[in-house]
Amino acid sequence: KNNVYVLNGMVFVNSGQILTIEAGTIIKGADGTGSDASALIVAKGGKIMAEGTEQEPIIFTSVADKIVRDVNGDLCASGNLSKTVQGLWGGLIVLGKSGLNTIPDIQQVEGIPTNEARGAYGGDDDTDNSGVLKYVSIRHGGTNIGADNEINGLTLGGVGSGTTIEHIEVIANQDDGIEFFGGTVNLKWAVVANCGDDSYDYDQGWRGKGQFWYTQQNSNDLSQGDRGGEHDGGTDPEDAAPYATPEIRNATYHGHGASRLLTFRDNAGGHYINSIFVNWDKGIDIEDLISGEDSKARLDAGDLSIEHNVFHSISVGTTLSALLVSSEGEDLSTHANINNNSVEDPGITLTNPVPTATLTAGSAPSDSWFENVTYKGAFSGSNWASDWTLLFE
Repeated sequence: KNNVYVLNGMVFVNSGQILTIEAGTIIKGADGTGSDASALIVAKGGKIMAEGTEQEPIIFTSVADKIVRDVNGDLCASGNLSKTVQGLWGGLIVLGKSGLNTIPDIQQVEGIPTNEARGAYGGDDDTDNSGVLKYVSIRHGGTNIGADNEINGLTLGGVGSGTTIEHIEVIANQDDGIEFFGGTVNLKWAVVANCGDDSYDYDQGWRGKGQFWYTQQNSNDLSQGDRGGEHDGGTDPEDAAPYATPEIRNATYHGHGASRLLTFRDNAGGHYINSIFVNWDKGIDIEDLISGEDSKARLDAGDLSIEHNVFHSISVGTTLSALLVSSEGEDLSTHANINNNSVEDPGITLTNPVPTATLTAGSAPSDSWFENVTYKGAFSGSNWASDWTLLFE
């Protein structure tokens, strides 16, 4: 941690290699776009062991950021960049051997040139282990590598459930915050803020678990930030197995009032439970095609559910019939009412995401991976994202 490391271009952790990053280390991405973009890529079969702490998070940022530690490893200069500055370098990409629902079942990750063999991901090992990411903050990334092709803050391609990912921040990324391409990896305690596109994105049959997810959009620039969650089931074909059916509990999604909360399409399923959604233009839309498998079919089959959640300040209306609709405009509020969602003020702000209202959880998890908490939303009592994140420093 007493060195500052610079990524000059795309740096790979190759198959069979392990990269260990000490708590408190600062890694900076050099300037560059296209083939000169800088990024850290953990290839299939490689591992990253990046275990920061609350007191000493591992920070990925731009060379334009003046944050630095002294020879003893103590922080001696803070960052100088605004919390909304995007696209100064690439991002962190982790690739694994877990299964996808695509044909072929091995894909090339977006953000990496197609002629780079180490950009491949996918396989048949759903318990694949790509290492550990804990207390990691990823800042100011998402540079362009081509037309409409940016790098996500954290990309997880075919990453398996043997990988541990906890306490992650992605802030001011030009593209998506965190994106899952298939795989079975789980994510707990995550912050995504001020990104240019979607906060949480999944595709290609991701079927992991998530808990304590938070997002906040830049309220000073309503053109920045699209959906809180863009959830796709498959790419080619859209209706292939395994279906995307992740379970996400205790999320808090705070929009800027000009974008959509959630979209389920391309046969995506998924379950949002005990969560809080505040300040969005539109609510949740679920794709309903004329024929074939689609996300409405997943809803009807029980593979998609919106349960025990709180909605507040959604521009389309204050009733559940306005908040949950199909792509054909069909009112799906019966489903929402059955699953005990409510429209009420949770009492959160952009500076304090801890609710002032008492919001008791309505459903306990059956999977032991989840924390069995009694509240709704990502926070209760105190802000676990304080100090180690740039957003709440």
